[in-house]
Amino acid sequence: MTAITNDIRYIGVNDHQLDLFEGQYDVPNGMAYNSYVILDEKIAVFDSVDANFGEEWLKNLADALGGRKPGYLIIQHMEPDHSANILRFAEAYPEAILVGNAKTFVMLGQFFEHLTLADDRKLVVKDGDTLSLGRHELKFVFAPMVHWPEVMFTYDSTDKVLFSADAFGKFGALDVEEDWACEARRYYFGIVGKYGMQVQSVLKKAAALDIQTICPLHGPVLNENLGYYLDLYNTWSSYGVESEGICIAYTSVYGHTKEAAELLEKALIARGCPKVAITDLAREDMAEAVEDAFRYGKLVLATTTYNGDIFPFMKHFIDALTERGYQNRTIGLIENGTWAPMAAKIMKGMFEKSKNLTFTETTVTIKSALNQQNREQIAALADELMA
Repeated sequence: MTAITNDIRYIGVNDHQLDLFEGQYDVPNGMAYNSYVILDEKIAVFDSVDANFGEEWLKNLADALGGRKPGYLIIQHMEPDHSANILRFAEAYPEAILVGNAKTFVMLGQFFEHLTLADDRKLVVKDGDTLSLGRHELKFVFAPMVHWPEVMFTYDSTDKVLFSADAFGKFGALDVEEDWACEARRYYFGIVGKYGMQVQSVLKKAAALDIQTICPLHGPVLNENLGYYLDLYNTWSSYGVESEGICIAYTSVYGHTKEAAELLEKALIARGCPKVAITDLAREDMAEAVEDAFRYGKLVLATTTYNGDIFPFMKHFIDALTERGYQNRTIGLIENGTWAPMAAKIMKGMFEKSKNLTFTETTVTIKSALNQQNREQIAALADELMA
């Protein structure tokens, strides 16, 4: 149990059992499921934790309560890593009121078939509603589709704390030291990235609040240099360029396309590119490749024609980009095909519904293996990307 302010306690847990978050994101440093409690005349608990940690969470809560009873469980997000222990809480504290919005309670019924709540145990709130705990005044700030439709933030105007649900979260347990931005960026673009417009909307609401501390449902409590985190979220959610550099993502069957990608990498470095992030999509973490594609302003895609289409890992990668609203970028293409190269045309076509993309004039077409013409094309592509 950690004190965040005089009245606010952290009662979350660290998960080092998990290998894949949401069944797909590699989390080598585990995951934190955050929960908080405000101790006042009436006590409010914020969210629960993953199903595997119910006992630990309830013990943390009991320790924080010190024999008192909670008045409210505020449900900001119904995803199971935060809601799994709501039924156990409701049974352990039968007088506590569950607080959520109309969509929250619909989902409660879907997740918990046997949870029956009398009307006086439900408080349905609307955007902008307030709840007094005594000294602390809470305001509910709806954040639909950040990244589920029922999501809401809670602002404590007394201690100037924003409980931000999944926003400002990151991968990694809290007992591991690691760079915030790296894992927060991978988390954001993997999980929230599709909903930039909705994030922009809630950031405008947050701008009207005096926030001194952010308490997310994953990752550390943020209470210093908040402008840094808010600026990053603004850049990410507006699909802006965060860092100068170029991302190269490739797939290669027999090594010739890899050779082309690596030759381009050397050419860019020789021309003074501040950062070249190169990824073998078949072997490296694709979520990191997605992160890099959004981080930098320029992207090069290199792949083979495969069964009249493109190599599956590249197809999956481009789908991951377009699904998340990839835009405002420059893209270069390298294709390989022994008898009918089609990869460049197919890759470009996959972006046809994307906004504000510019394709380089130079497209590198390899027929089987690199030749002198290809090397010249790669040099021309490097010149164009660095112009």
